[in-house]
Amino acid sequence: MFRVGSKAACLACRNLVSTNMGVRFRVPLQKLHPLSRAIHHRYSGNTNPQRAPHRTAARYFTSMSRLPMRQPKPSPGSGGRNYQQQRGFWVARLAARLLKLRYILLGTAVGGGYTAKKTYEEWKDMFPDLSEYNWVIPDFVWELSEQIDLDKIAKALPEMEEIAKLLPDFDKIGENFTFLKSLLSSGVNLGSQVKGASGLHLLLETTSDPQLKATDTPTTVMQESSEKQYKKSSDKEKIDQLQEELLRTQLKYQRMLERLEKENKELRKVVLQKDDKGIHQRKVKKSLIDLYSEVLDILSDYDSNYNTQDHLPRVVVVGDQSAGKTSVLEMIAQARIFPRGSGEMMTRSPVKVTLSEGPHHVAMFKDSGREFDLNKEEDLAALRHEIELRMRKSVKEGQTVSSETISLSVKGPGIQRMVLVDLPGVISTVTTGMATDTKETIFSISKAYMQNPNAIILCIQDGSVDAERSIVTDLVSQMDPQGKRTIFVLTKVDLAEKNLASPSRIQQIVEGKLFPMKALGYFAVVTGKGSSAESIDSIKDYEEDFFQNSRLLREGMLKAHQVTTKNLSLAVSDCFWKMVRESVEQQADVFKASRFNLETEWKNNYPRLRELDRNELYEKAKNEILDEVISLSQVTPQHWESILQKKLWERVSTHVIENIYLPAAQTMDSGTFNTTVDIKLKQWTDKQLPHKALEVAWETLQEEFARFMAEYKGKDQDDIFDKLKEAVKDESIKRHKWNERAMDSLRVIQHNALEDRSITDKPQWDAAIQFMEETLQSRLKDTESVIRDMVGPDWKERWMNWKNRSPEQHIRNETKNELERLLKLHDEHTAYLANDEVTTVRKNLEARGVEVDPILIKDTWHQLYRRHFLQKALSHCNLCKRGFYYYQRHFVDSELECNDVVLFWRIQRMLGITANTLRQQLTNTEVRRLEKNVKEVLEDIGEDSEKKTQLITGRRVQLAEDLKKVREIQEKLEAFIEALHKEK
Repeated sequence: MFRVGSKAACLACRNLVSTNMGVRFRVPLQKLHPLSRAIHHRYSGNTNPQRAPHRTAARYFTSMSRLPMRQPKPSPGSGGRNYQQQRGFWVARLAARLLKLRYILLGTAVGGGYTAKKTYEEWKDMFPDLSEYNWVIPDFVWELSEQIDLDKIAKALPEMEEIAKLLPDFDKIGENFTFLKSLLSSGVNLGSQVKGASGLHLLLETTSDPQLKATDTPTTVMQESSEKQYKKSSDKEKIDQLQEELLRTQLKYQRMLERLEKENKELRKVVLQKDDKGIHQRKVKKSLIDLYSEVLDILSDYDSNYNTQDHLPRVVVVGDQSAGKTSVLEMIAQARIFPRGSGEMMTRSPVKVTLSEGPHHVAMFKDSGREFDLNKEEDLAALRHEIELRMRKSVKEGQTVSSETISLSVKGPGIQRMVLVDLPGVISTVTTGMATDTKETIFSISKAYMQNPNAIILCIQDGSVDAERSIVTDLVSQMDPQGKRTIFVLTKVDLAEKNLASPSRIQQIVEGKLFPMKALGYFAVVTGKGSSAESIDSIKDYEEDFFQNSRLLREGMLKAHQVTTKNLSLAVSDCFWKMVRESVEQQADVFKASRFNLETEWKNNYPRLRELDRNELYEKAKNEILDEVISLSQVTPQHWESILQKKLWERVSTHVIENIYLPAAQTMDSGTFNTTVDIKLKQWTDKQLPHKALEVAWETLQEEFARFMAEYKGKDQDDIFDKLKEAVKDESIKRHKWNERAMDSLRVIQHNALEDRSITDKPQWDAAIQFMEETLQSRLKDTESVIRDMVGPDWKERWMNWKNRSPEQHIRNETKNELERLLKLHDEHTAYLANDEVTTVRKNLEARGVEVDPILIKDTWHQLYRRHFLQKALSHCNLCKRGFYYYQRHFVDSELECNDVVLFWRIQRMLGITANTLRQQLTNTEVRRLEKNVKEVLEDIGEDSEKKTQLITGRRVQLAEDLKKVREIQEKLEAFIEALHKEK
């Protein structure tokens, strides 16, 4: 029944009257039939029809069945009619009773619906506004609203009986779950339900945001009702029992939510694995966190000359060595991805880890295409080994740590999106094996990351050691005195609770009362039992079991939202994205201004040049060098043979004259001359000649290569490539090795050429005489120059140039004059002076007052006789010009024995054949091998960025590099900001 005077009763009354009158719509009371209105006024006791309408309607319901049914007076002759009227009266009475029941049920349904709606609105108003957390739900959830089976989700929700078992004292929770299940079954819009579920999950998980108070959750309602009961009871044991029961209930409820979350994760994983048939066309589209991570990667390599600092947010993980930094990061990444050691330093360089959500749990390095499956132990081991190798490679010789950043991305279902940087642990003492500056280097690296005003500092403190031994807390308090961007994490709480005599000390730490540093939030976590073989799931279970049974949580020393790495991950991610949204646009404006400055400088200094960065300039120089190498193949055979023959004779001419020709020619006998020449030529060919020939060929190839590069340099080429070309040329020549197998064949060819003595025609004879004459004249000129230097200037030079002879030159001159007189007396003198001749010359000079050493006399004689012999050989060469006829007829004439001409012909022919052979080897083999070496050198330099930086330098290059980087950073920042606004 309805309460008297209620609006529901009035509504039912109006509907009832309008139904009896045959009206299909709602009729005001004033417009009812007079009889109905009279009945209403009579039985309500209200004489004024305008007063107490609700009370009147209620009384009508209660008294309608008690109305007196007056029988009408029978009219004459109406007996049968009276019976029919009486029967109709009882039928109407029965119908009225049935109608009464129907309207009672109808009114009850309407009133119950109104009450349910009002209750739903009260529950809805109880939740805070979570619209700003909509970005947590990925976009594809909204796009798949019509593809998810709502009935399956409704069945996944707990039944009323299950809730009643868990919460026997809180009926409202069961009613609301039933109502939520009915909404899902009826097909309400998925988007609003997922948002509501997300908000409920965030409330139940109790975020670290101080605005989201614990009193806004169902668990808090439970705590409030329990506290009211505790106030009424004075029994302390009953209070402890109720607290334990409340904690168990909360943990059970949390497990139920985790089960639902796990099912949701599996569903999202299936959705993400859908191919292009569905909605998964976002494969080519990078996620928001990936776009942001790319910007940070570019900034880590960017060295700006305009002092543009990187102030983009990231989470910097700092802590003392072995405090559990890496373990906390692994719990957030949900995988054991870092190398581990027992007490030794394992993190030797910063590691940037980009966490994002994905269908598979995988990891990948920035500069590698390999994916490591984090669900496979062999891939995890390979990943840890690769990280360790990269760390050791980044550390320079003689150092212990490095500032070079290793960039790694981890994706997986349910992972919170953020960017973390794991830094080397802070140490207090340098141990054996470490560099002496290790402590200062770690401090400088940590400060460089923490001084970023938008960096979130995740300060890790080991709870198992005395707080007074902490170093990192002082460092963090220096960089962030107000604690506006610091989150404090106490690790190894299980060991701390076991070892500390006063657990309240842990409470002082997490409340920020023990350390002088300030923080946004304080968390306590457990990262396992200390075994490297533990899995992430086992660590999670151990952490949950510990806090479930811990007196810290049971006695209220720790709050529920301050424990577990899961709550920590949610809080850090929330703080990270809040910082990103607040600072990213300001950083984009900074880079926009830097870009304007760089572009202005370029236009003023290089108005007609394209903005080519170092890589583009290198490609341009590479093409030019390859063109120059190809030009070597266009050298004509005549040019190759000409320069090879000339250079080879310059290299071997001294040996031929001094060691072969002169010793043989001074024998004064034709047979002895030929025998001596053959022996010496054979020895020369077997030992020295092939090596000399290959050296000449290799030097000729180098000189031609350098000549072509110099010619290209003069053709309006960019001088910015000079250092690079010189380095390529030197390295290519250094790597090039002549084919040694050609030496044996070359030796045979040269030996056969020198064995031939038959001059077949007059032109060859004349060419040999000309070759011999040019060679002897050249040697005679060199000898006269030596003699002139020995004796000093003659009388003409002394008078004309005012020069005088030195005492030694004077002695040389007197000795020369005495020896020339001896040669005139003995024109056929041998090449060596006898001892008595030396004594005679010395005495003659002493008679003229000149003291001279016998060695000086012999030395002077050697040059004078050499000149005398060459002069005679030249005169003999002129006689042999007409000796070809006698040579052909094999006439024996002492004056026309031209064996020396035949020798020079043999040498000349050997030079020509050798030059031809070397030219063939050059053009067919060595030029191509040199081109291959040049390409290898260019490839090696192209892969070595440091070498490219050393070889391609200058303000123009640096300016182009800065312009490219700043443009790329600005474009990626704008793309990220656009995607960020869309996600909002």
